[in-house]
Parts: sequence; C-alpha cells; structure tokens
Amino acid sequence: MPELWPFPAAQEITEVLEWRTDVLQSQAGEQRIALRSTPREIVTFQHRCDALGIARASELARTGFARDWQVPLWHMAVQPTADVAQGATEIAVDTTVADFRVGDAVAIAVDGAEASLAEITSIEADRVILVEPPGAQLPGAIVAAARITVAPVRAGVLSAPVEIARRRQNDGMVTATFLLRDAPDLTAPVLPSYLGRPVQTDPSLTRSPITASLRRAVEYVDNGFGPVVAEPLRDLFERGEAINLKAQGAAERWALRCWLWSLRGRQTSFWLPTWGRELQLRAAMTSGSTLMRVAPVAELAAYVGRAILLEMPSDFRFRTINAAVAEGADHRLTLSSSLGEPVAIGTKVHFLTLVRSDADRVEIRNGAAASEVTLPVVEVPE
Repeated sequence: MPELWPFPAAQEITEVLEWRTDVLQSQAGEQRIALRSTPREIVTFQHRCDALGIARASELARTGFARDWQVPLWHMAVQPTADVAQGATEIAVDTTVADFRVGDAVAIAVDGAEASLAEITSIEADRVILVEPPGAQLPGAIVAAARITVAPVRAGVLSAPVEIARRRQNDGMVTATFLLRDAPDLTAPVLPSYLGRPVQTDPSLTRSPITASLRRAVEYVDNGFGPVVAEPLRDLFERGEAINLKAQGAAERWALRCWLWSLRGRQTSFWLPTWGRELQLRAAMTSGSTLMRVAPVAELAAYVGRAILLEMPSDFRFRTINAAVAEGADHRLTLSSSLGEPVAIGTKVHFLTLVRSDADRVEIRNGAAASEVTLPVVEVPE
C-alpha cells in the first residue's frame, strides 16, 4: 500500500485541472475535439514544519520520490458534526461536498497535527463508516469535533521537486506537488438552461469582469506603397473576457469544482450573462406582450438573433430577439415569446453570450475561507 504523505497544509492550496482539446477553426465556426476525457489533477501543498517535520519530509522524499503516495486532499477537508469516540466506527461528516470513496482511505488529523489513515467501508450522506475504529489515532477517549479534520485520500505521485524554505532552525515551509490518480466522476450542478445549454447564473459564483477584448480575425495587407487594407479571415466576431469565480463554504466550493469539471476545458459551451443592463426599457410590458421598447444601443440588424436575460421578480427569464425596428427615438424589439407576467419599466435586461473556456488549464486557489479561479472565456457561434 502506498505510504501516507502525512503533513497538514498550512496555506493556500493550488489545484490545477488540465484537459487537452484540439480547436479546429473555420471561416464560419469551429470544431472542438477532446483528446483527454478526464483532466489531470495537480495539487500543490505548503506545510509549515518544525525541525523534526522538515527532516521527516526530506527523508520521505529522498527514499520514495518516484513511488505512489497516499495524498490527503486537504482542500476538501471537512469537520465532523459530532464529537468522535475512540471506539466508534462512524464519523459524522457531510460526504456530499468532498471526494470520499468506499474502499479508499480517509485522513484524520487532530489539532492540526500529522494525519493518520482509516479505511472506509461504507458512505452515507451524513457520515463515513470505517472498517476499524480510530482507537489510538485519537488522543483521548472522546475528542471534540472542532479539533478534528477529516479529508478524503487519493493516490498520487510527486510531480515536482519537494522544496524546503527554512526560516529558522526550528521553523520552515515544505512545498510538495502531486499528480493525482483515479479521477472522480463528478456530476455537473443543476443550472438554468436555454436552447439546450446551461446558463451560468449560480449565486454561489461571484462574477467580476477583469479584462475584456472585442476582436475579429483579420489579415492586414500592406504592400508598402499604398494604404493598409484589413481583410477578414473569419465571419465571426469574438468577445473575450476573463471572469473571476469565488465560492465560500464546503458546498459552494464543491459546486464550483463540479461546474469547472463539466466544462471539460475548452470543450463545452454555456450561456454567460453580461450583467451590463444593455437594454433599458422605455415602457412597461404587459404579460402577453412580445414587444419591448428600449433605448437605442445598437444598429437594428445587430439585435436580431441575440439572446437576452430578464431579471424578473419570480426568476430569471431567457428570450431571443426576433426582430427590431425604429420607433421614434427608441427601438422596438420583438421577443421570441411573451413573459407570462408584466415587465416593469425598471427591470434589468442583459445580453446573453454563448461562450466556452479559452483554456485547457484551470487553476483553483483554495484558501482558508474561499476558493477562487480566474477563467478566460471566448464567444463562440451558436
């Protein structure tokens, strides 16, 4: 059985998901070919150790660098919901927010000390059942839940040099990076959908624009004697953007991870609202109306075929603009169907953009209070 890498994580844990996708672009579209069905998972831990801990980490790396390790996934660690007794074979934890597996091990750490292993024989939504009770792994007959940390364990191999930064003789930082094996089969979180694709409106994911670029593939022809001519190479306009996703709490972190997993790198497309309030209503709408009067924001032809999101009091609503005409100083848009309820003049209306991730490598920064990821996305044709 692989040896345990027992050291608890002390600072931010970096988790990397890596896919491989071939994107074949044409003048009017693109084809995405998946070359890796499941991502490679790479986790980087930083462990704060005393002199003995540094020595142990150094010797473990020296004698077993190239072998498999039992790696506690500290970025998925949870605390028990009830105190744990030495003779108990059950630990009350929420197993729906971490990668616990029957037949694998679980890491148990008390007061932030080095972890020990226990084998899982069964899993329920609110507890893990162990093959044997923790026994001597616990310092007392009953240990308070707040003192215990429980984390799933996966097999992994060291994929980078183990680095040691000694601050003082008895205080240092050990950095270890593992490539995990046996990728899980995660289920995508349930999101609203429109025209067969999910819409990213999950309230646990806070979206804040960082950068945005508006572009079209062109070739600039310059013979050196006359004007420079721009010749379009593709029929598509591309909007690129970097979005920041943040999740707090074990459940929201798990939902973020599952959603990123469902994207499969650059393979899967989804709707992303701009949240820009581009369409500002000039008049209220009745429940059965499909006509929307808005302040001019684009040429009439540019509205047609665009998807929009309306923030209604009851829920988000999605529609497509089928036609647009000028009406005095305003533009009148025809929606694909009525909303079924009145639309107040102050209702927020945003454009919906169909996008995909523009990177096969996604890095999640797992801190003590929240997980964050910066994801580049690019507009794709419908």
